[in-house]
Amino acid sequence: MAVRPFIPYPDKRLSVVCDPVEAITDVERGIWKDMFDSMYDMPGVGLAACQIGITRALAVVDAGDGHAEPVAMANPVILHASGVMREHQEGSPNLPGVWANLKRPRAVTVAFMDENGEAVERDFVGLWATSVQHQIDHLQGKMFFDRLSATKRKMLITKSQKLVKKGLL
Repeated sequence: MAVRPFIPYPDKRLSVVCDPVEAITDVERGIWKDMFDSMYDMPGVGLAACQIGITRALAVVDAGDGHAEPVAMANPVILHASGVMREHQEGSPNLPGVWANLKRPRAVTVAFMDENGEAVERDFVGLWATSVQHQIDHLQGKMFFDRLSATKRKMLITKSQKLVKKGLL
């Protein structure tokens, strides 16, 4: 398939709730393939379709070693979240060059439709849980920096835009 370009913030496709997927066809499988190619090329551990300009509720994650555990999800929803929080540094190729530490539940149970169109419930822990939650935020029109204070958010956006303008990214 192909590595697709990431749309830059503040493209409006990054701030809309993505459309649900009714069925899994070769179209969705092709989008997932491109998403995995784009994610691994980044390199990263997750990607939502809206990040490459497709406003459909599709996400991919692979927080395993050596790209050996890819998970493709349609319409992911968090069913349960741990009360134990975990802090991790997050960023986005849509706002390059900046990161922030965020606290999210250490573990989540997520329901989604898999690549065969089957309903799945799966537990994710650690970096997997962080990545899944990050992607679900994207599918709901939220970026990682939306979880920060207005001051911190503005600083990150300004810094990223300066780096891009100077051609450093």
